[in-house]
Amino acid sequence: MSKRVALITGANRGIGFAAAGALLQLGFEVIVAGRDPVSVEAAAGKLGAVPLTVDVTRAEAVERARAFVEENFGRLEVLINNAGVLLDREARGLEVPLEAVEATFRVNVYGALRMSQAFAPLMVRQGYGRIVNVSSVMGSLAGAGQGYLAYRSSKAALNMVTRVLAAELSGTGVLVNAVHPGWVRTRMGGEAAPLSPEEGARALVWAATLPDDGPTGGFFQGEGEAIPW
Repeated sequence: MSKRVALITGANRGIGFAAAGALLQLGFEVIVAGRDPVSVEAAAGKLGAVPLTVDVTRAEAVERARAFVEENFGRLEVLINNAGVLLDREARGLEVPLEAVEATFRVNVYGALRMSQAFAPLMVRQGYGRIVNVSSVMGSLAGAGQGYLAYRSSKAALNMVTRVLAAELSGTGVLVNAVHPGWVRTRMGGEAAPLSPEEGARALVWAATLPDDGPTGGFFQGEGEAIPW
């Protein structure tokens, strides 16, 4: 049997890179995707993975990525929508530039949806798939507080995308879940974060390797701990 194929956006560093390494160790064929071709090639070379340059905010780039995967693999078992930005770290909600909100949504929401729309049909065709949307507890309405309006709102929207796609793909063999990797020592998380990228990647790998009777349409951290919406 051929190896299962996983595509991870934003996998040239941080949590995505760690998840790529973990899935490679589990025997997956891994496609390391990212916007910067130099760092993507370097990361894929270090891991022994397949490099793929894609800007998830551009429809034509995602379509080229879909064509690349279909031509070279003919299928895709796992899509991890890990690419994300945090652009309003200091601004309060009443002051954050709308341009920053728009730019955040283009990556964190529209990018993940665009990738899912491109690759879910391949999964449906084969009757198996796992779509993992990397969200954040900061997108939980139950625990929302002040600040980070663009980032919080984008992750809340991504959670709704997860719920809708999971419902629409019910019964097809494709499971769709959102995961919170935790506060991780990455460029976004900063050096004060308590978790390593490898620890943060556990949630992604868990959702990517769910059994056929695993959950869908959920919001989880760690290895299956549910988070309030």
